[in-house]
Amino acid sequence: MKLVNMDKYKNSLFGNIKNQLSDWLELEDVQTIPEDEVFRFLHSIKGTAGTLQLCGLMAITEQLLEATDEESGRVWIPTELRNFLFELIEHTYEYEHFDEIEVKGKSVRDSQAPLIQIIDDDISMLILLKDLLEEQGWMVITNADPVKATNQYFEMQPDCLILDIQLPAKDGFQILQDIHLHNEKYFIPKIMISIQNDKPTRIKAFKMGADDFIGKPIDIDEFIVKMERHLQRKRIFDQSVLIDELTQVYNRRFLEDTLPRYFNDYKRSGQPFTISIIDIDHFKRVNDRYGHAVGDFVLAEFAQFIKSKIRSSDLICRYGGEEFVLIFPDTSNVQAKNKLTRLIKDFSAKEFTHEGQPFSVTFSAGAFTVENEQVTPKEALEEADTSLYEAKRTGRAKVESIQQTRFNKKFLNVSVIDDDIIIRTILTKALRSLQVPYFDLDIAVYEDGPSFLNSDRAKEDVGHFLILDGVMPIMDGIEVLQKVKQGSNADFYTVLMLTGRKSTDDIAKALTLGADDYVTKPFSITDLKSRIERLLTKLI
Repeated sequence: MKLVNMDKYKNSLFGNIKNQLSDWLELEDVQTIPEDEVFRFLHSIKGTAGTLQLCGLMAITEQLLEATDEESGRVWIPTELRNFLFELIEHTYEYEHFDEIEVKGKSVRDSQAPLIQIIDDDISMLILLKDLLEEQGWMVITNADPVKATNQYFEMQPDCLILDIQLPAKDGFQILQDIHLHNEKYFIPKIMISIQNDKPTRIKAFKMGADDFIGKPIDIDEFIVKMERHLQRKRIFDQSVLIDELTQVYNRRFLEDTLPRYFNDYKRSGQPFTISIIDIDHFKRVNDRYGHAVGDFVLAEFAQFIKSKIRSSDLICRYGGEEFVLIFPDTSNVQAKNKLTRLIKDFSAKEFTHEGQPFSVTFSAGAFTVENEQVTPKEALEEADTSLYEAKRTGRAKVESIQQTRFNKKFLNVSVIDDDIIIRTILTKALRSLQVPYFDLDIAVYEDGPSFLNSDRAKEDVGHFLILDGVMPIMDGIEVLQKVKQGSNADFYTVLMLTGRKSTDDIAKALTLGADDYVTKPFSITDLKSRIERLLTKLI
């Protein structure tokens, strides 16, 4: 007996659901939807879903039906209904873009997943490797432009670098040389890949600092195993080292191990102590203007300057990038602020030179004094960080303390341009759920490029995180990106492109035009949130 093909009925059901949801979500908030209409819609889905053995869909509609009453006479405004039906909206998106096996098997990355950078101008290879590595649960950033890729390497500090030798303008050996020259004190596994797989090329790669060499065509199974091994070595190295290689002060791991001891001492002695987070002002300008080698020198000098000016009982640790944590035992808030103010004044008087040109650097500080047993290490660091950003916001080269001022986060526009109302709805919900300690996110959505480009918001000189669909009617994402990057405020933008899985040309164009990252559709909401959180750290 021939079995009935249920797929076409399932697709038809989800198509009808999507159409009805889209009609409702497109309504303005001045319009309303009667609850009896919503009830009948859900009731109809439940019956069909059960027949088609769509258990997940049936469970969702059952739950929603319990919260509705056909006889209530209630009316919904679209915003309320969007929140009420969000689980159904999300389930519809997942059915449309993933089959059941993919959903169950897909790795879920978090923002702390190992970060791998791939530099290759072969977009097909770049997409293939990114997909393969992300299937392992790792996060991957890619770039085809050697110059931008080098800057991205220094900014993001990946856990592993995969670098093709044959690149335009600047080949892989030159990039490796730049990295080794400016960043030799960091241990980051560097894997060179190339179609040129002869012995002299391999030897040259190893002599220039490569940790591995993989010839093209790449054996995928071997490639994955090697990557696992390199990331394992990186993890073991990070866990075993307590001193930051560049600045020669304690690293973050040491801080995390040590900080609880100060809280235990406070509970025992009752003596307050102060935690401060300090950060070099406009450090990116130092790198951009004088190069990363000078930037590294400034970092090392800064750390040693602070270390030489504090007591032996005080502690300095590198927290990440140009950020350090100071701990002042038995020190009140006023005493710590006075000490930090003197350090800021003295360091700003220190003169650096580059090619005969003198320059100086300042830093800002946020301080928090532990005077309460209920405060946790995490909360204390967050409070100190809050004050640091208050110091940055109000002029830099100063110290602020949460005990005396309230926190004002940095303002950041986040815009989504996508013609699919379902995706706009899901992304809006995901963005609103982000926990971003440094920013107040102002989220807006647009259904096409012109409506965004013609808005006042597009022209504002403020930080702007743009999530841009690659394929849209009227004006596609590449055209929108081109116009954004031609604007006078282009430097304020960080752009994440959403592309079709087979849009190799679009990915190449997007990266060439200055997109900071791309995600292929369909995407996992969890993965996308983690990626956005990681990109936002670049903007801090």
